[in-house]
Amino acid sequence: MKRDPSFFDAYCQLACAHEYLYAVTGSDHTPARLALAEAAVQAATRLRPDAAETHLARAQYLYYGLRDYAGALAELEIARRALPNDPRLFELTGYILRRRGQQEEGLQNLQRAVELDPRNFYTLQQIALSYQILGRYAEAIAALDRALAIVPDNVETRATRGLFYLCWKADTRPLHQTIDAILAQGPGAIASAADIWFFCALAERDPAAAERALVALGDNPCWGEGTIILSRSFGEGLLARMTKDEARARTAFEAARAQQEKIVQAQPDYGPALCVLGLIDAALGRKDLALDEGRRAIALTPVEKDVNNGSRVLQYFAITAAWAGEKELALQQLEAGLRAPAASLMLSYGALKLLPFWDPLRGDPRFEKIVAELAPRGN
Repeated sequence: MKRDPSFFDAYCQLACAHEYLYAVTGSDHTPARLALAEAAVQAATRLRPDAAETHLARAQYLYYGLRDYAGALAELEIARRALPNDPRLFELTGYILRRRGQQEEGLQNLQRAVELDPRNFYTLQQIALSYQILGRYAEAIAALDRALAIVPDNVETRATRGLFYLCWKADTRPLHQTIDAILAQGPGAIASAADIWFFCALAERDPAAAERALVALGDNPCWGEGTIILSRSFGEGLLARMTKDEARARTAFEAARAQQEKIVQAQPDYGPALCVLGLIDAALGRKDLALDEGRRAIALTPVEKDVNNGSRVLQYFAITAAWAGEKELALQQLEAGLRAPAASLMLSYGALKLLPFWDPLRGDPRFEKIVAELAPRGN
Protein backbone atom coordinates (compact mmCIF):
# COMPACT_ATOMS: atom_id res chain seq x y z
CA MET A 1 0.00 0.00 0.00
CA LYS A 2 3.02 2.27 0.34
CA ARG A 3 3.45 1.87 -3.42
CA ASP A 4 -0.26 2.23 -4.15
CA PRO A 5 -2.24 4.09 -1.43
CA SER A 6 -5.42 3.63 -3.50
CA PHE A 7 -5.26 -0.19 -3.44
CA PHE A 8 -8.76 -0.79 -2.09
CA ASP A 9 -8.59 -4.59 -1.82
CA ALA A 10 -5.34 -4.37 0.12
CA TYR A 11 -6.96 -2.25 2.83
CA CYS A 12 -9.80 -4.78 3.14
CA GLN A 13 -7.29 -7.61 3.52
CA LEU A 14 -5.19 -5.61 5.96
CA ALA A 15 -8.22 -5.03 8.16
CA CYS A 16 -8.88 -8.79 8.15
CA ALA A 17 -5.30 -9.52 9.18
CA HIS A 18 -5.48 -7.13 12.14
CA GLU A 19 -8.87 -8.51 13.19
CA TYR A 20 -7.52 -12.07 13.04
CA LEU A 21 -4.70 -11.21 15.44
CA TYR A 22 -7.05 -9.28 17.70
CA ALA A 23 -9.99 -11.64 17.96
CA VAL A 24 -9.40 -15.04 16.36
CA THR A 25 -6.01 -15.96 17.81
CA GLY A 26 -6.28 -13.57 20.75
CA SER A 27 -2.52 -13.12 20.49
CA ASP A 28 -2.80 -9.32 20.37
CA HIS A 29 -6.13 -8.35 21.90
CA THR A 30 -4.99 -4.77 22.48
CA PRO A 31 -6.52 -1.36 21.70
CA ALA A 32 -3.57 -0.66 19.40
CA ARG A 33 -4.31 -3.68 17.22
CA LEU A 34 -8.00 -2.81 17.09
CA ALA A 35 -7.14 0.74 16.07
CA LEU A 36 -5.06 -0.58 13.16
CA ALA A 37 -8.03 -2.64 11.96
CA GLU A 38 -10.31 0.39 12.22
CA ALA A 39 -7.85 2.55 10.29
CA ALA A 40 -7.71 0.03 7.45
CA VAL A 41 -11.53 -0.08 7.27
CA GLN A 42 -11.68 3.72 7.25
CA ALA A 43 -9.15 3.85 4.41
CA ALA A 44 -11.23 1.41 2.38
CA THR A 45 -14.34 3.47 3.11
CA ARG A 46 -12.68 6.66 1.88
CA LEU A 47 -11.73 4.97 -1.38
CA ARG A 48 -15.06 3.26 -2.13
CA PRO A 49 -17.69 4.26 0.44
CA ASP A 50 -20.63 2.55 -1.25
CA ALA A 51 -18.99 -0.65 -2.45
CA ALA A 52 -20.44 -3.94 -1.24
CA GLU A 53 -16.91 -5.01 -0.26
CA THR A 54 -16.70 -1.94 2.00
CA HIS A 55 -19.87 -2.99 3.81
CA LEU A 56 -18.42 -6.49 4.16
CA ALA A 57 -15.19 -5.04 5.60
CA ARG A 58 -17.23 -2.98 8.08
CA ALA A 59 -19.25 -6.05 9.02
CA GLN A 60 -16.07 -7.98 9.72
CA TYR A 61 -14.72 -5.13 11.86
CA LEU A 62 -17.97 -4.83 13.83
CA TYR A 63 -18.02 -8.59 14.43
CA TYR A 64 -14.38 -9.35 15.17
CA GLY A 65 -13.40 -6.02 16.65
CA LEU A 66 -16.43 -4.74 18.55
CA ARG A 67 -18.64 -7.83 18.91
CA ASP A 68 -21.46 -5.65 17.57
CA TYR A 69 -23.51 -8.47 16.08
CA ALA A 70 -26.56 -6.42 15.12
CA GLY A 71 -24.40 -3.81 13.39
CA ALA A 72 -22.46 -6.47 11.53
CA LEU A 73 -25.63 -8.18 10.31
CA ALA A 74 -27.01 -4.83 9.11
CA GLU A 75 -23.84 -4.20 7.06
CA LEU A 76 -24.08 -7.70 5.59
CA GLU A 77 -27.67 -7.01 4.49
CA ILE A 78 -26.48 -3.95 2.56
CA ALA A 79 -23.61 -5.92 0.99
CA ARG A 80 -26.00 -8.72 0.01
CA ARG A 81 -27.90 -6.40 -2.38
CA ALA A 82 -24.89 -6.36 -4.71
CA LEU A 83 -23.44 -9.74 -3.72
CA PRO A 84 -26.49 -12.00 -3.20
CA ASN A 85 -24.56 -15.25 -3.68
CA ASP A 86 -21.20 -14.33 -2.23
CA PRO A 87 -20.17 -17.18 0.10
CA ARG A 88 -18.26 -14.76 2.34
CA LEU A 89 -21.52 -13.17 3.43
CA PHE A 90 -23.06 -16.48 4.43
CA GLU A 91 -19.83 -17.50 6.13
CA LEU A 92 -19.66 -14.39 8.30
CA THR A 93 -23.39 -14.61 9.05
CA GLY A 94 -22.76 -18.16 10.24
CA TYR A 95 -20.01 -17.03 12.61
CA ILE A 96 -22.16 -14.23 14.02
CA LEU A 97 -25.16 -16.47 14.65
CA ARG A 98 -22.94 -19.16 16.16
CA ARG A 99 -21.42 -16.69 18.59
CA ARG A 100 -24.89 -15.47 19.54
CA GLY A 101 -25.79 -19.02 20.51
CA GLN A 102 -27.85 -19.73 17.39
CA GLN A 103 -25.79 -22.80 16.60
CA GLU A 104 -28.16 -24.49 14.14
CA GLU A 105 -28.83 -21.29 12.19
CA GLY A 106 -25.11 -20.54 12.10
CA LEU A 107 -24.41 -24.02 10.78
CA GLN A 108 -27.03 -23.61 8.05
CA ASN A 109 -25.34 -20.43 6.84
CA LEU A 110 -21.93 -22.11 6.79
CA GLN A 111 -23.42 -24.98 4.80
CA ARG A 112 -24.87 -22.47 2.33
CA ALA A 113 -21.42 -20.86 2.03
CA VAL A 114 -19.84 -24.20 1.16
CA GLU A 115 -22.60 -24.93 -1.38
CA LEU A 116 -21.54 -21.74 -3.14
CA ASP A 117 -17.82 -22.47 -2.69
CA PRO A 118 -17.59 -26.27 -2.35
CA ARG A 119 -13.80 -26.44 -2.28
CA ASN A 120 -13.38 -23.95 0.54
CA PHE A 121 -11.20 -25.92 2.93
CA TYR A 122 -11.50 -23.39 5.77
CA THR A 123 -15.31 -23.27 5.69
CA LEU A 124 -15.47 -27.06 5.86
CA GLN A 125 -13.24 -26.94 8.93
CA GLN A 126 -15.61 -24.42 10.48
CA ILE A 127 -18.59 -26.65 9.71
CA ALA A 128 -16.77 -29.44 11.54
CA LEU A 129 -16.24 -27.07 14.47
CA SER A 130 -19.97 -26.24 14.51
CA TYR A 131 -20.84 -29.92 14.68
CA GLN A 132 -18.29 -30.41 17.49
CA ILE A 133 -19.80 -27.50 19.44
CA LEU A 134 -23.16 -29.25 19.08
CA GLY A 135 -21.62 -32.54 20.23
CA ARG A 136 -22.35 -34.17 16.87
CA TYR A 137 -18.99 -35.84 16.38
CA ALA A 138 -19.91 -38.23 13.57
CA GLU A 139 -20.99 -35.27 11.42
CA ALA A 140 -17.92 -33.28 12.48
CA ILE A 141 -15.67 -36.10 11.29
CA ALA A 142 -17.62 -36.35 8.01
CA ALA A 143 -17.03 -32.61 7.43
CA LEU A 144 -13.30 -33.08 8.05
CA ASP A 145 -13.32 -35.95 5.56
CA ARG A 146 -14.73 -33.56 2.97
CA ALA A 147 -11.96 -31.10 3.79
CA LEU A 148 -9.32 -33.82 3.53
CA ALA A 149 -10.66 -34.81 0.12
CA ILE A 150 -9.55 -31.31 -0.97
CA VAL A 151 -6.24 -31.13 0.94
CA PRO A 152 -5.44 -34.74 1.87
CA ASP A 153 -2.04 -34.03 3.39
CA ASN A 154 -3.13 -31.34 5.83
CA VAL A 155 -1.55 -32.54 9.07
CA GLU A 156 -3.66 -30.49 11.47
CA THR A 157 -6.94 -31.66 9.95
CA ARG A 158 -5.81 -35.29 9.94
CA ALA A 159 -4.87 -35.01 13.61
CA THR A 160 -8.08 -33.15 14.50
CA ARG A 161 -10.07 -36.00 12.97
CA GLY A 162 -8.41 -38.42 15.38
CA LEU A 163 -8.84 -35.96 18.23
CA PHE A 164 -12.59 -35.91 17.64
CA TYR A 165 -12.69 -39.69 18.08
CA LEU A 166 -10.78 -39.33 21.35
CA CYS A 167 -13.16 -36.68 22.65
CA TRP A 168 -16.26 -38.52 21.41
CA LYS A 169 -15.50 -42.07 22.51
CA ALA A 170 -12.44 -41.80 24.82
CA ASP A 171 -10.67 -43.91 22.19
CA THR A 172 -7.09 -42.79 21.52
CA ARG A 173 -6.36 -45.39 18.85
CA PRO A 174 -7.45 -43.46 15.71
CA LEU A 175 -5.44 -40.42 16.82
CA HIS A 176 -2.44 -42.51 17.86
CA GLN A 177 -2.40 -44.25 14.47
CA THR A 178 -2.66 -40.92 12.66
CA ILE A 179 0.22 -39.47 14.68
CA ASP A 180 2.37 -42.52 13.93
CA ALA A 181 1.64 -42.10 10.22
CA ILE A 182 2.56 -38.40 10.35
CA LEU A 183 5.77 -39.10 12.28
CA ALA A 184 6.71 -41.67 9.64
CA GLN A 185 6.77 -38.86 7.05
CA GLY A 186 9.82 -37.29 8.68
CA PRO A 187 10.97 -35.55 11.88
CA GLY A 188 9.39 -32.20 11.12
CA ALA A 189 6.07 -33.38 9.75
CA ILE A 190 4.23 -33.31 13.09
CA ALA A 191 5.17 -29.72 14.00
CA SER A 192 1.80 -28.12 13.20
CA ALA A 193 -0.07 -30.85 15.09
CA ALA A 194 2.34 -31.32 17.98
CA ASP A 195 -0.22 -29.88 20.41
CA ILE A 196 -2.69 -32.61 19.45
CA TRP A 197 0.09 -35.20 19.86
CA PHE A 198 0.71 -33.81 23.35
CA PHE A 199 -3.01 -34.06 24.12
CA CYS A 200 -2.99 -37.70 22.98
CA ALA A 201 0.11 -38.53 25.02
CA LEU A 202 -1.50 -37.06 28.13
CA ALA A 203 -4.68 -39.05 27.50
CA GLU A 204 -2.61 -42.23 27.19
CA ARG A 205 -0.49 -41.31 30.24
CA ASP A 206 2.65 -41.74 28.15
CA PRO A 207 5.33 -39.39 29.56
CA ALA A 208 7.93 -40.30 26.93
CA ALA A 209 5.59 -39.45 24.05
CA ALA A 210 4.54 -36.25 25.84
CA GLU A 211 8.20 -35.21 26.15
CA ARG A 212 8.72 -35.84 22.44
CA ALA A 213 5.62 -33.81 21.63
CA LEU A 214 6.90 -30.90 23.75
CA VAL A 215 10.17 -30.96 21.80
CA ALA A 216 8.22 -30.96 18.53
CA LEU A 217 6.21 -27.94 19.73
CA GLY A 218 9.21 -25.67 19.83
CA ASP A 219 7.93 -22.39 21.27
CA ASN A 220 4.35 -23.00 20.18
CA PRO A 221 1.47 -23.50 22.66
CA CYS A 222 0.90 -26.98 24.08
CA TRP A 223 -2.84 -26.55 23.65
CA GLY A 224 -5.18 -23.98 22.21
CA GLU A 225 -8.95 -23.97 22.09
CA GLY A 226 -10.15 -20.77 20.54
CA THR A 227 -8.67 -17.97 22.60
CA ILE A 228 -7.74 -20.24 25.56
CA ILE A 229 -4.06 -20.70 24.82
CA LEU A 230 -1.78 -22.76 27.08
CA SER A 231 1.93 -22.19 26.60
CA ARG A 232 4.63 -24.79 26.13
CA SER A 233 5.84 -24.04 29.67
CA PHE A 234 2.34 -24.79 30.91
CA GLY A 235 2.56 -28.13 29.12
CA GLU A 236 5.84 -28.90 30.86
CA GLY A 237 4.20 -28.16 34.19
CA LEU A 238 1.18 -30.31 33.40
CA LEU A 239 3.38 -33.24 32.41
CA ALA A 240 5.48 -32.85 35.54
CA ARG A 241 2.33 -32.85 37.68
CA MET A 242 1.20 -36.03 35.97
CA THR A 243 4.53 -37.72 36.74
CA LYS A 244 4.58 -36.35 40.32
CA ASP A 245 7.73 -34.28 39.70
CA GLU A 246 6.71 -31.34 41.89
CA ALA A 247 9.99 -29.41 41.56
CA ARG A 248 9.88 -29.46 37.77
CA ALA A 249 6.18 -28.62 37.81
CA ARG A 250 6.73 -25.52 39.94
CA THR A 251 9.61 -24.30 37.78
CA ALA A 252 7.58 -24.77 34.61
CA PHE A 253 4.45 -23.13 35.97
CA GLU A 254 6.49 -20.19 37.28
CA ALA A 255 7.86 -19.71 33.77
CA ALA A 256 4.35 -20.01 32.32
CA ARG A 257 3.09 -17.44 34.81
CA ALA A 258 5.78 -14.91 33.88
CA GLN A 259 4.76 -15.22 30.23
CA GLN A 260 1.04 -15.07 30.93
CA GLU A 261 1.32 -12.10 33.28
CA LYS A 262 2.87 -10.05 30.47
CA ILE A 263 -0.04 -10.98 28.20
CA VAL A 264 -2.58 -9.98 30.86
CA GLN A 265 -0.79 -6.71 31.61
CA ALA A 266 -0.96 -5.80 27.91
CA GLN A 267 -4.68 -6.60 27.74
CA PRO A 268 -6.01 -6.46 31.33
CA ASP A 269 -9.70 -6.65 30.41
CA TYR A 270 -9.36 -9.71 28.19
CA GLY A 271 -11.14 -12.62 29.91
CA PRO A 272 -9.51 -15.62 28.15
CA ALA A 273 -5.97 -14.49 29.02
CA LEU A 274 -6.97 -13.86 32.64
CA CYS A 275 -8.66 -17.27 32.75
CA VAL A 276 -5.36 -18.94 31.83
CA LEU A 277 -3.50 -16.90 34.47
CA GLY A 278 -5.98 -18.15 37.07
CA LEU A 279 -5.36 -21.73 35.99
CA ILE A 280 -1.60 -21.25 36.37
CA ASP A 281 -1.99 -19.65 39.80
CA ALA A 282 -4.11 -22.61 40.89
CA ALA A 283 -1.27 -24.91 39.81
CA LEU A 284 1.12 -22.83 41.91
CA GLY A 285 -1.07 -23.11 45.01
CA ARG A 286 -2.21 -19.48 44.94
CA LYS A 287 -5.78 -20.47 45.63
CA ASP A 288 -7.50 -17.17 46.44
CA LEU A 289 -5.75 -15.31 43.63
CA ALA A 290 -6.58 -18.06 41.15
CA LEU A 291 -10.27 -18.08 42.04
CA ASP A 292 -10.45 -14.27 41.90
CA GLU A 293 -8.82 -14.26 38.45
CA GLY A 294 -11.14 -16.99 37.21
CA ARG A 295 -14.26 -15.21 38.43
CA ARG A 296 -13.14 -11.90 36.92
CA ALA A 297 -12.45 -13.66 33.62
CA ILE A 298 -16.04 -14.96 33.62
CA ALA A 299 -17.36 -11.47 34.39
CA LEU A 300 -15.31 -10.02 31.53
CA THR A 301 -16.52 -12.66 29.07
CA PRO A 302 -20.27 -13.07 29.59
CA VAL A 303 -21.84 -15.94 27.69
CA GLU A 304 -24.70 -13.61 26.72
CA LYS A 305 -22.25 -11.43 24.74
CA ASP A 306 -19.94 -14.10 23.33
CA VAL A 307 -21.17 -17.69 23.47
CA ASN A 308 -17.92 -19.29 22.30
CA ASN A 309 -15.39 -17.50 24.48
CA GLY A 310 -17.82 -17.12 27.38
CA SER A 311 -18.53 -20.84 27.45
CA ARG A 312 -14.84 -21.75 27.35
CA VAL A 313 -13.88 -19.35 30.16
CA LEU A 314 -16.68 -20.78 32.29
CA GLN A 315 -15.64 -24.35 31.50
CA TYR A 316 -11.91 -23.87 32.14
CA PHE A 317 -12.73 -22.23 35.48
CA ALA A 318 -13.94 -25.67 36.58
CA ILE A 319 -10.34 -26.90 36.18
CA THR A 320 -9.04 -23.89 38.12
CA ALA A 321 -11.40 -24.67 40.99
CA ALA A 322 -10.40 -28.35 40.94
CA TRP A 323 -6.70 -27.48 41.02
CA ALA A 324 -7.34 -24.99 43.83
CA GLY A 325 -8.78 -27.80 45.94
CA GLU A 326 -12.34 -26.45 45.78
CA LYS A 327 -13.97 -29.71 44.75
CA GLU A 328 -17.58 -28.63 45.33
CA LEU A 329 -17.08 -25.41 43.36
CA ALA A 330 -15.34 -27.38 40.59
CA LEU A 331 -18.25 -29.78 40.28
CA GLN A 332 -20.73 -26.90 40.25
CA GLN A 333 -18.72 -25.17 37.52
CA LEU A 334 -18.40 -28.40 35.57
CA GLU A 335 -22.15 -28.88 35.62
CA ALA A 336 -22.67 -25.24 34.62
CA GLY A 337 -20.09 -25.63 31.87
CA LEU A 338 -21.89 -28.65 30.47
CA ARG A 339 -25.08 -26.58 30.31
CA ALA A 340 -23.32 -23.74 28.48
CA PRO A 341 -24.37 -23.09 24.87
CA ALA A 342 -21.02 -24.15 23.34
CA ALA A 343 -19.13 -27.30 24.28
CA SER A 344 -15.35 -27.15 24.58
CA LEU A 345 -13.22 -30.18 23.87
CA MET A 346 -11.96 -30.05 27.45
CA LEU A 347 -15.46 -30.95 28.68
CA SER A 348 -15.94 -33.80 26.24
CA TYR A 349 -16.42 -37.36 27.43
CA GLY A 350 -12.92 -38.37 26.35
CA ALA A 351 -11.19 -35.40 27.97
CA LEU A 352 -13.03 -35.84 31.27
CA LYS A 353 -12.35 -39.57 31.31
CA LEU A 354 -8.69 -39.51 30.29
CA LEU A 355 -6.91 -36.19 30.77
CA PRO A 356 -4.85 -35.30 33.86
CA PHE A 357 -6.53 -31.87 34.06
CA TRP A 358 -9.38 -33.60 35.85
CA ASP A 359 -7.36 -35.88 38.16
CA PRO A 360 -8.26 -33.95 41.37
CA LEU A 361 -11.90 -34.97 40.85
CA ARG A 362 -11.35 -38.63 40.03
CA GLY A 363 -13.02 -41.05 42.39
CA ASP A 364 -15.65 -38.53 43.43
CA PRO A 365 -19.04 -40.22 42.80
CA ARG A 366 -20.57 -37.03 41.42
CA PHE A 367 -17.73 -36.56 38.94
CA GLU A 368 -17.78 -40.21 37.87
CA LYS A 369 -21.55 -39.98 37.34
CA ILE A 370 -21.10 -36.93 35.10
CA VAL A 371 -18.49 -38.78 33.04
CA ALA A 372 -20.66 -41.89 32.74
CA GLU A 373 -23.63 -39.83 31.58
CA LEU A 374 -21.54 -38.29 28.79
CA ALA A 375 -20.50 -41.69 27.39
CA PRO A 376 -21.73 -42.18 23.83
CA ARG A 377 -24.69 -44.44 23.34
CA GLY A 378 -24.99 -47.00 20.58
CA ASN A 379 -22.34 -46.33 17.95
